[in-house]
Amino acid sequence: MRKKLIMLGLVVLVAAGIGGGWYWWTELRFLQSTDDAYIASDVSVISPKIEGYIKEVRVQDNEQVTAGQVLFVIDDRDFAARVAQAEAAVASEEATIATYKDRLLLQKAVIDQAAAAVKSAEADLTRTQLDYNRYAALVTSDFASRQRFEQAQADYNKAAAALESARAALAAAKNQLLVLQSQQREEEARLTQQRANLRLARNDLDNTVIRAPVSGVAGNRAGQVGQYVKAGTQLLSLVPLPHVYVTANFKETQLTHMRPGQAADVAVDAYPDHPLQGRVESFAPASGAQFSLLPPDNATGNFTKIVQRVPVRIALPANGPLAALLRPGLSVTVTVDTRGEGTAEPGGAIFGAAQAQAAPGGAPAAR
Repeated sequence: MRKKLIMLGLVVLVAAGIGGGWYWWTELRFLQSTDDAYIASDVSVISPKIEGYIKEVRVQDNEQVTAGQVLFVIDDRDFAARVAQAEAAVASEEATIATYKDRLLLQKAVIDQAAAAVKSAEADLTRTQLDYNRYAALVTSDFASRQRFEQAQADYNKAAAALESARAALAAAKNQLLVLQSQQREEEARLTQQRANLRLARNDLDNTVIRAPVSGVAGNRAGQVGQYVKAGTQLLSLVPLPHVYVTANFKETQLTHMRPGQAADVAVDAYPDHPLQGRVESFAPASGAQFSLLPPDNATGNFTKIVQRVPVRIALPANGPLAALLRPGLSVTVTVDTRGEGTAEPGGAIFGAAQAQAAPGGAPAAR
């Protein structure tokens, strides 16, 4: 009987070893698991773009808000006054430009008047020149007096000087037109600047009302009525629930056959009886140590090799049984089945692309 029990025990041990080896060969060696994983979400930190005193708080902690909903209102009296001031400056510049338009019309009339004066002076010069030529011929034959000749000569010189004066007046009027046009362009540039200042003032006035950029649940509210805040002050955190995902920190030795699109089993510590089925979505571009505040510098001092971990993003089903219960920060355990080839997605197939480039002859590396 004792020999039979020993033989039976050996058979059981051998069967268990074979079964365990078979399970490891067919299943376990393809599964990569880590409990260094947590629920995460793209949390939006709500901050004002301007400074001032908070006049109203229209949201409470843990309240569900929708995109565009008003969260905070900052006292807008000073900003409304700045808008009125900017509007007055724009109106003043518009009036100045309108004045320059009228002055330009007037100056064009002055130019026309000066051009007519030039034509009149040219006609007068032609007449006096003819008189001068006639009297010059007559005075040589004593048919005209010397006095009359000298008067004709003086009239001719006077007409020539008048023509030069009229031409100078026309040139001055044209130059004045150019000056007025330049001053008008300068005022138009000032008007553009004042309109930009008005837009900035209106933007500041609009920014006194702080709205939710996305839908989600409000949390970590810090803003209170009467509090003086500056631009960038953290007032509220907005968590876009139920849109969450998992960040799993796998060891570098576990990434050999891991690819985007592979199936991942997610066990949430808070809900152990409700496993989730996710998929590998993307890999971080560097290990977690490289993104730390003080990245390690292994070129100095003694070197101790430590297995690095790379954050892997795991997508969760949007309509899963725990969609309304998951919260960022919850601990999970992730198990990835590396037997699947996965799918190459933009920004995700980092390791696959690197292996393809390193393959001999440029051919894609086998997975």
